[in-house]
Amino acid sequence: MPNATAAPPSNHTCPRNLLITQQLIPGLYLVVFTAGLLLNSVSAWVFLSVPSSKSFIVYLKNIVVADFVMSLTFPFKILSDARLGPWQLGVFVCRVSAVLFYINMYVSIVFFGLIGFDRYYKIVKPLSASLVQSVSYSKLLSVLVWLATLLLAVPNSILTNQRAPETWPPSCVKLKSPLGRAWHTASSYIFVMVFWLVFLLLVGFYTAITRKIFRSHLKSQKNSLSFKKKSSRNIFSIMLVFVVCFVPYHVARIPYTQSQTDPSYSCWARETLLYVKEFSLLLSASNVCLDPVIYFFLCQPFRDILCKKLHIPVKAPPGAETSRTKRGQTTHESIGTL
Repeated sequence: MPNATAAPPSNHTCPRNLLITQQLIPGLYLVVFTAGLLLNSVSAWVFLSVPSSKSFIVYLKNIVVADFVMSLTFPFKILSDARLGPWQLGVFVCRVSAVLFYINMYVSIVFFGLIGFDRYYKIVKPLSASLVQSVSYSKLLSVLVWLATLLLAVPNSILTNQRAPETWPPSCVKLKSPLGRAWHTASSYIFVMVFWLVFLLLVGFYTAITRKIFRSHLKSQKNSLSFKKKSSRNIFSIMLVFVVCFVPYHVARIPYTQSQTDPSYSCWARETLLYVKEFSLLLSASNVCLDPVIYFFLCQPFRDILCKKLHIPVKAPPGAETSRTKRGQTTHESIGTL
């Protein structure tokens, strides 16, 4: 898995800024953990009352599960990075919690891609979307996503089986068997390729969706401007969160991995790339805080049930029903309930 910290070349020992690695980063993760656990607990509580009547709701529920489990791995990283526990805690992070972190991160990434795919067929090709948008199909696809990710990632935990020296911090790569290192390398490249594939597909999906919206409502004058603004906001808010949270880490990871295994890198370069990797990984972790915001603003059933549970009155937009044509209503609901 990409979480394992590669051991630096043996003839180079670089001093680290302990203020960053042992105080600042664990402190920021603590903030993310507290907010993420609270927000995802509320999201899970609300989604228990949201019926899985549409495929994109099924995908959103899977993201809630992935984010919640990811949040539970943060305390182990916080304590390990801050060195507030025994050396065995660092070994547990290498073998278990870090692997779980990445399993759930990449599951979330894939489900974001599936949501984009679902919206693409719903809006751009509505006549050919009967099978791929069925709830049973989306549930089956969800199971396959979890199984494929687990099959690819779990061996990274199983093959991290070497005797751990009583040192702090442990080197995750040194805890792996030769087969484990090979699997780690292969699975890392596969997960990175999955990310960039999903990213490119999302760009394509949302570009096609935007064109469809613009063409469909170009002739409409009444409420046309406000509708297009709302549709664009709903579509690209997911893309924005995806780019902010996940792209920096996947850009930083390649040079970071090279710096940790290539002795030609200077000590300063290796440590700088380490900090870049850690902070970009923190951005990926912060996705657990931003996803619940997406649920509220883009998923109408989630918003309605949350307001109902909190006894907040919900007002329908004035003239919403009378200003829609049959086709316009279908398109508007497809975007508004994303």
